[in-house]
Amino acid sequence: MNLKLVLVSALAAGMAAAGVAQTAAPQPAAKSAAPPPPQAVPAKIAIIEFEDVAQATNEGQKEVADIQKKYEPQRASLQKLQEDIASLSKQLQNPPATMTEDEKASKARDLDSKQKQLQRDADDAQNSYSADVDDAIAKVAKKLGPVVMKYVQDNGYTMLLDNTGQPQQGGLNVLWAPGTDISQAIVDAYNKASGVAAPVPSAPSATAPARPRPTPRTPATPSK
Repeated sequence: MNLKLVLVSALAAGMAAAGVAQTAAPQPAAKSAAPPPPQAVPAKIAIIEFEDVAQATNEGQKEVADIQKKYEPQRASLQKLQEDIASLSKQLQNPPATMTEDEKASKARDLDSKQKQLQRDADDAQNSYSADVDDAIAKVAKKLGPVVMKYVQDNGYTMLLDNTGQPQQGGLNVLWAPGTDISQAIVDAYNKASGVAAPVPSAPSATAPARPRPTPRTPATPSK
């Protein structure tokens, strides 16, 4: 799931929902006075960690927690396989005097097979888990558009920058800008609009697939 495309479509939907439309400029009447020179309008910049905001909402956290529960059997299976590998490794490192060379060779082959299986299974589980999380967060992100656009319009912002942090293909990342980070404000607004309660915190599993849940960040400032 390309979250950059989700961002664009979500904001487009937000603009439509907020009633933003371009209207044709009126044609000047004949013999009218020359129009006044354009006036510079001070920019009011809003900065958002769009993907992070989607994950930080109550709905986003609940979706990720549900996916983690879905992958509990895979985590348990991987943990059992790790324990088997550790046991075989220990037997080969300190074999009893009664172990024959054939038995050693058999255990070595078994160890090699389990190590390869662990790598395959771990990669498959991680890829599937990440894909499921991306899809779930993308669905939340699509709903963020109207909330974001309403907030920036209600608060008089003239520019919105995404500072998600991951390089976007074909676009520019915000390294620093003299703007206001509205990430937490959007999280609060979305939580209020969605009505989804905050999930109950739970201790993370030691074998859970790595998927950080970032919190909104402020733009980095140049070092002096």
